Amino acid sequence: MTHTIPWGAFDAILFDLDGVLTPTAEVHMRAWSEMFNEYLLTVPGQAPYTSDDYFAHVDGKPRYDGVRDFLTSRGIELPEGTPEDDEHLETVCGLGNRKNSAFNEVLARDGVVPYPGSLAFLEATKEDFKFAVVSSSKNAPAVLRAAGLSDYFPVVVDGQVAADEGLPGKPSPDTFHRAAELLGVTDATSIVVEDAISGVQAGAAGPFGLVIGVDRGVGEDALREAGADVVVADLAELEVGE
Repeated sequence: MTHTIPWGAFDAILFDLDGVLTPTAEVHMRAWSEMFNEYLLTVPGQAPYTSDDYFAHVDGKPRYDGVRDFLTSRGIELPEGTPEDDEHLETVCGLGNRKNSAFNEVLARDGVVPYPGSLAFLEATKEDFKFAVVSSSKNAPAVLRAAGLSDYFPVVVDGQVAADEGLPGKPSPDTFHRAAELLGVTDATSIVVEDAISGVQAGAAGPFGLVIGVDRGVGEDALREAGADVVVADLAELEVGE
């Protein structure tokens, strides 16, 4: 099914990165699974970490928030630590840093190719809209370079920008607000494109002009319940027209 974005109604599109433009969500999922399951082996009575845990507690969130929320779901309490913690420390930040190392190893080894439908949509609409990436990951610039997408995005508000500027992560809308501000557009004339529940919630909380959910596994019903106005399986289903 094709969904039409009306000509002239919007000035900008604010894209999540992982799972919307690139399949790096798969890399993140593998890295989270390896890290958490290795850790859980040291905690008596814990069932393995699964993809259901990823979608319920981790997907779309800043890294340390994902660690903290998953541990809370299992009744596990660890010291918070600091972002400078060694990855071998059993703290929230230490586990988060351990996951980041795993992600970068996979990215360096395998690279990443953008979704064909997403690349085609960017190319077809680059004269119609201003583009920004809004990602919870601090690795967003590296992923964009690896995927050959950097030139499409003059504005990138990622986890590092959020940390530097003290912006709360998704589901707060603050990082999307900041991206719209840097592009020189309003929230009302901006479209948010997200595949994670927390990201869709952020777009709906804006409120932004249109929130498009991309179903890469979360489920259409869950994305709509989170606030998506439109749900597609791929950006190839979107077009600009009357």
